[in-house]
Amino acid sequence: MDSTRLLGEFLRARREVMTPAQAGLLDGGPRRTPGLRREEVAMLAHVSTDYYIRLEQGRERHPSERVLGALAQVFGLTPEATAHMHALAHPMLQPRRSPARRVSPALRTLIDGWPVTPALICDDLMNILAANSLADALYGGFEDRDNLLRMIFLDPAAREFYPEWEKSARSKVAHLRLVAGSQLDDPRLTELVGELSVKSPDFRRLWARHDVSPKVTEVKRMCHREVGELELTCEVFSVHGSDGLQLITLPARPGSPSEQALKLLGSLAAPVRG
Repeated sequence: MDSTRLLGEFLRARREVMTPAQAGLLDGGPRRTPGLRREEVAMLAHVSTDYYIRLEQGRERHPSERVLGALAQVFGLTPEATAHMHALAHPMLQPRRSPARRVSPALRTLIDGWPVTPALICDDLMNILAANSLADALYGGFEDRDNLLRMIFLDPAAREFYPEWEKSARSKVAHLRLVAGSQLDDPRLTELVGELSVKSPDFRRLWARHDVSPKVTEVKRMCHREVGELELTCEVFSVHGSDGLQLITLPARPGSPSEQALKLLGSLAAPVRG
């Protein structure tokens, strides 16, 4: 992936979702294209219009820290999105991560000991490396449970499983964009983005927005084919010393109908003892 081209795409995407009101400008009525005009961004960032156009077109390769800071302020970027923009503007040679395939026995024992909390171990590209029995039961309606992105974009079951599909899909793509900023030359990333782009128009649409966001604590709504609606709190923890592994837990609020549904799901998934 060409970082200079990606910087231009990022700036254009941020400009197109920014309204004049958000930028503190008077709204002059309907516009032929969405968002701010290039000359408006240039004026607000105190650079020439020609210079800003070169940035969007990938012809300006060395924007200064002052210019990047001004653009971050114009677009109201979060700290994570600002860091992503800096990484695209000034890419550093990152040590390439080897695929993280090994989950320690201690970590497997930990998640297997949670009878009412679904738990997954994923790598930085959301490949599922391990899951406890309740997580297996929770995602049992999906045909291929190897990657959370493939599940939500390529499996037909996702639309029914996630009542708030758009919200869940956008969150996952924004996290992948954050990862991509520091791993532009990773062939695993290129392969995953290429596959999803070819097979899913929705992924192409959301990827083109260049939203950037870390995984945060959020309540997820799900609809399981056997136990019905669930409200689970998604928590993500980095696994120390694992080169990118993350522990994802999906507990229900204690005493809630969702907790009772998880207990029922666990009993349905338990092996029958003779």
